[in-house]
Amino acid sequence: MVDRTVPGPTDASVRRALHRAASGRALDVDEAAALLAARGGALDELLDVAGAVRDAGLREAGRPGVVTYSKKVFIPLTRLCRDRCHYCTFATVPHRLPAAFLDRDEVLAIARAGAAQGCKEALFTLGDRPEERWPAARQWLDERGYDSTLDYLRACAVAVLEETGLLPHLNPGVLSWSELQRLKPVAPSMGMMLETTATRLWSEPGGPHFGSPDKEPAVRLRVLDDAGRVGVPFTTGILIGIGETPAERVDAIFAIRRAHREYGHLQEVIVQNFRAKPDTAMRGMPDAELHDLAATVAVARVLLGPKARIQAPPNLIAGEYDLLLRAGIDDWGGVSPLTPDHVNPERPWPQIDELARHTEKSGFTLRERLTIYPEYVRAGDPWLDPRLLPHVGALADPATGLAVEEARPVGRPWQEPDETYGGRTDLHATIDTTGRTGDRRGDFDHVYGDWSEVAGKITVGGGAGTDGDLRAGLRLAADDPAALLEPRHADAALALFAADGPALDELCRLADDVRRAAVGDDVTYVVNRNINFSNVCYVGCRFCAFAQRERDADAYRLSVDQVADRAEEAWAAGASEVCLQGGIDPKLPVTVYADLVRAIKARVPGMHVHAFSPMEIVTAAAKAGVSVREWLTGLREAGLDTIPGTAAEILDDDVRWVLTKGKLPAAAWVDVVGTAHELGIRSSSTMMYGHVDHPAQWLAHFRVLAGLQDRTGGFTEFVALPFVHTNAPIYLAGIARPGPTWRENRVVHAMARLLLHGRIDNIQCSWVKLGDEGTAAMLRGGCNDLGGTLMEETISRMAGSGNGSARTEEQLIAIATAAGRPARKRTTAYGSPRP
Repeated sequence: MVDRTVPGPTDASVRRALHRAASGRALDVDEAAALLAARGGALDELLDVAGAVRDAGLREAGRPGVVTYSKKVFIPLTRLCRDRCHYCTFATVPHRLPAAFLDRDEVLAIARAGAAQGCKEALFTLGDRPEERWPAARQWLDERGYDSTLDYLRACAVAVLEETGLLPHLNPGVLSWSELQRLKPVAPSMGMMLETTATRLWSEPGGPHFGSPDKEPAVRLRVLDDAGRVGVPFTTGILIGIGETPAERVDAIFAIRRAHREYGHLQEVIVQNFRAKPDTAMRGMPDAELHDLAATVAVARVLLGPKARIQAPPNLIAGEYDLLLRAGIDDWGGVSPLTPDHVNPERPWPQIDELARHTEKSGFTLRERLTIYPEYVRAGDPWLDPRLLPHVGALADPATGLAVEEARPVGRPWQEPDETYGGRTDLHATIDTTGRTGDRRGDFDHVYGDWSEVAGKITVGGGAGTDGDLRAGLRLAADDPAALLEPRHADAALALFAADGPALDELCRLADDVRRAAVGDDVTYVVNRNINFSNVCYVGCRFCAFAQRERDADAYRLSVDQVADRAEEAWAAGASEVCLQGGIDPKLPVTVYADLVRAIKARVPGMHVHAFSPMEIVTAAAKAGVSVREWLTGLREAGLDTIPGTAAEILDDDVRWVLTKGKLPAAAWVDVVGTAHELGIRSSSTMMYGHVDHPAQWLAHFRVLAGLQDRTGGFTEFVALPFVHTNAPIYLAGIARPGPTWRENRVVHAMARLLLHGRIDNIQCSWVKLGDEGTAAMLRGGCNDLGGTLMEETISRMAGSGNGSARTEEQLIAIATAAGRPARKRTTAYGSPRP
C-alpha cells in the first residue's frame, strides 16, 4: 500500500538531517522523513540525539532517569463499532457477544478486582457510536434508559469513581466539543489515536480506514483541537506501517505538535507499530519493522521536544526494550496485572517486575504514574474538574504528581466541592477608582497557547470591491436593504463595509432612514444593573481581560445572597432588569445558576432576570450531565426570563478559534440560543468586531443571525460591540488590531440596521465601548437603543475601556438629546416599564 515509486532519501540527505537534529535546529518535513530511513550507524546517532532530548526533558521535569507506566485494568465497555477498520480484531458483530455492552455490575467487578491488585486506572475502550450501526446496541441502551453510548459511558465512569476509586481514562473515539465538555467531569484524562493524517488511507477503496466515518483525518484532528479547547489532558498518537509514506507519517507528528503548541493539552503521544492479525483484511500486511519503529520514535522525540511524553506499548516490541528506551520514550503506557490488551489480545502485557528489570537494565528507574500525567496533576486548574480532585489527590504524590505506589483506591463521592466565596468583591466599584492590579494574568505566557501558532491561523479578507459594487450596494440599501444578505449580493455588501468618505455618509443616512421607518425617532434605554457574579475562569479566551485565576489578586466570587442583595438594591434604585454573567468558574456548583435566579425572584418578584451567556449554559448543562434543552427548561422554571446573546464574538470558527481558544463553537452557540428561543426564552444578539476579523466574516455573522431569527423570531435586539484592546491578551501579544477604526464603527452599526431590516428592529450601540459622543454619532447612523444604565460594568473596564461603568437616566437622555432625538425608558423586551 505504500507508494514505492517515490525514491527514498540519499545517505547525504540523512547525514544533513542528522547534523541539523544534533545541532538542535528545526527540521522540516523532508528532513524528518529522511531520518526515518536512518539505519546502522546513522540510526545509532539518531537514537543518541533523541535520547539526549528526552533526558533534558526529564531533568527539567524534576525526575531525571524516570520512565513511567500506569497500573490499570482494561474495561471493554462494548466491542461493537460503526467503523470498519481493516486491521481491527477488537470490533466484532452482535451475534459473537453475549450482550451489546458490559452491564454496570460487570464493569464494577473488573474495576474492583483491579483496585484489589493496586491498579489505579480504569481504561474504558469501546467502539465508536455502535448504536448508529447496530440495532442490538440501540435496543440495549433504550431498554436501560440511555440515549447514547456516551451517556452510558459517563454513568459507568461515575460508578467506578464512587464504588472503587479507580480513575477512568476514556477512549470512546471521535467526540464533539460538547461531548468532551460532558465527559470531562468524570475522567481525569481521555484519548484518541490520530493514527495518520493520510486522507487517502481513508478515502480510497482498499485503504485500511475505508468505510470508517470516524477515521477521516480531518475529523480526528478536529477532536485533538476540541480536546485542547475544553482543557482535557489528552492522549493521542500515530499507528505506523498501515500503508502511509514516510512524509505522511511525519506530517501526522507535525499535526500533533501544532495542536499541542496551541493548547498544551497532549499529555502523551503513543508511537504504535502495526501488527498484523488473523481474520482481518490486513492479515497479509507485514508487521512494522522494529528499527522503523525506533527511528519513528526518535523522530517524534526530536520534533515534539523534551517536554513531550512519548510512549511505545511494551507488549508490541518483541522484547526490544533497550532499543525503544534509546529512541527516546519515557513511558511504557498502561500495563495490567489483571486484564488482557483487548485490542492486541495475542500480545500479553509484560509483568510489571519484568518491565522494571528491563528498564533498570537500560539505566532508568520505573515509576508508577496515574492516568493523568504528573504535570497536569500538579497544575490542577483548568485540567481537573473539582469533582475529581479528591479521587486524584488520594492517589497522587503532591510533590511529584506521580502515583503513590502503595496507595490503594477507595470509592469516594463524586460531588460538588464546598462553596467558597470572597476575593475582590468590590471590583465593580473600585475598577473606576483603584483599577485593576496588573495589565495581565500571571500565567499570560502559557495559558493562551503558543502565540506564534495562534498568529498563523489569522485569515485575510478580500479587497474593497469596485465602484460599481459600491453603487449597487447603495441602491440596494435604499430599495431593499435586507437583500444585501443574499449571497448573490455579497460583492455589493462587502463594498459597503469598505465605504468611506461621502459614500460612508450616504450609507449612514440610508441606515438612519431605515431606522426611522422601522422604529421611529425614540431612543430607548433600560434601567438595569449588571452583576458579574464571578470572574474566575480558565477557558483562556484570548480577547478577555476579565477572567482571573482563583489565586489572582483581582479574582472574586459572589455568594447567592450577595447577588440577591445587589438585585434588591437595583430595584430600589428603579431598575427593572438585572443582567447576570460570570466566568466559567470550575468551583461553582451546577446548582448555583438556578439558585441565583430563584434568590432574585424571591427578593424582588418583579425583577426581570436576563442571565447567563450561551457559554455558561452549555458548560453548566455538560457538568450536570443533561441536555441544553433540559437545563434551560429548569432555569425557566426557576424564573429566568431572557438570556444575553453574548459569547458570539464572530460566528465563524476560523476567527473564533483564534480569539477564544476554548469557547463554544459557532454551531453550539446557534444551538443554545435557538433552543432557548424554542422554549420561549428570548435573547439579544451581538457581534464583537475589530480584532483579527475582516468584513467577509462580519457578513457571514449577520447571515447566521438572520437565519436563526427567520427560524425562531427570538432576538429582541442586535448589539454591536467594538473590541476593547488595551488589556486584551491577544493585543498585548501583538496579534490583534487596537480595536476598530472610527470608520469601521460607523460602517458596522449602519450595516447592522440595513442587513437585519425586517428581522431585528432594535439596533443598540454601547456607550461603555464608544463613549457618549461616539454613541450619539451611532444614533445618527441607524441605531435606536442605548442599552442600559448598568450601575456596574466590569468586563469592558477590565479590558481598558475609559468610559466608566454606569450612567444615570439623565446622562442617557443627554446622549439622545445630543443626537437630536427624544429618549424613552423601556423594559428588556422593549415594552413600557413600571410607573
